[in-house]
Amino acid sequence: MIHAAYLHIPFCHHICHYCDFNKVFFENQPVEQYLEAVNKEMETTMENFPTNYFKTIFVGGGTPTALTEEQLEVFLQGVKKYFPFDEETEYTFEANPNELTVEKLQLMKKYGVNRLSIGVQTFNEELLKKIGRVHTNSQVEQVIAQAKEHGFHNISIDLMYNLPGQTMEDFKQSIEKAVSLNVPHISSYSLIVEPKTVFYNLHRKGKLHLLPQEKEAEMYEYLMDTLASEGYEQYEISNFAKKGFESKHNLTYWENNEYFGIGAGAHGYMNEVRRANAGPLKKYIHAVEEKGHAYIEEHKVTEAEKMEEEMFLGLRKGEGVNKAIFETKFSRSMDSIFHEQIEDLKKRGLLEEDKQSVFLTRQGKLLGNEVFSQFIGVI
Repeated sequence: MIHAAYLHIPFCHHICHYCDFNKVFFENQPVEQYLEAVNKEMETTMENFPTNYFKTIFVGGGTPTALTEEQLEVFLQGVKKYFPFDEETEYTFEANPNELTVEKLQLMKKYGVNRLSIGVQTFNEELLKKIGRVHTNSQVEQVIAQAKEHGFHNISIDLMYNLPGQTMEDFKQSIEKAVSLNVPHISSYSLIVEPKTVFYNLHRKGKLHLLPQEKEAEMYEYLMDTLASEGYEQYEISNFAKKGFESKHNLTYWENNEYFGIGAGAHGYMNEVRRANAGPLKKYIHAVEEKGHAYIEEHKVTEAEKMEEEMFLGLRKGEGVNKAIFETKFSRSMDSIFHEQIEDLKKRGLLEEDKQSVFLTRQGKLLGNEVFSQFIGVI
């Protein structure tokens, strides 16, 4: 039975230069019609894949807080109507600091949202402008204070590094500021220039100057060391949390468990099949109105793929991949399938192994993608 759901709100008032997620400008979009389609997809999904309880619900985008208060309440009512959850459920909303009003906080609290993921990216306001963000540092401080006042104590903020023109001093100041805000979870990602983004087009024209790899690695190592000294555990390559505040929803992905994907461009994993929804709004809405879902891709995951995914997703976690869980899932030992790869990576200083698990070394975290690629196409 599936106990996790991702819901996608694709609307944005501003498009960030690095973002390759499925998104559209908010103005002149059929928002109400889209929300009706999301309700319909939730209803159909629950009919086709019944579940009695959700442990995690995650609302991402786009920018979910781009919705007006009225639209937000319609959406929240739909989730409450179709998805069974309670106060123990981790219910996360992504938010922009400049859009998360007191009224929206009150609405979220009323309908059971208990975790916020706030897109900060950097505390250098000049850099914010360069990457297409429009909030200010004072708005970040204000919204976190207001969220705490309204009973939101499970708050995460996102930071980015390896940004064009970013200095080590910039990044140090951003981490220092993030820690001072006393939030229990920090996610930090290196910039990846993705196709169909403003940065990608600039890069192709030679107008985007990225940092050298050694500077990126220096920032990542500083991140790991500083947050560890401040009491944050690096429970995943890019995620750091105070004890008990790890993201349960994201652990669903890294532990290779199944989940619903609702909304335009969303991906789901149900009954051993990975499914992708249509991305364009009109195509998504029309498909849901006609069929109750908007799947444009369906891939039955083979046993070999499941084992490979168990390794390269699980190795993202600080604790790595548990050998006993692997054997329980697949009735084969990890060593019987991946012995050669594990031994090679251990010799190269990228993996470690104990009686319970296989996990990345510090150097392995720096070269994660290289490690993960060793487990693809093996079987």
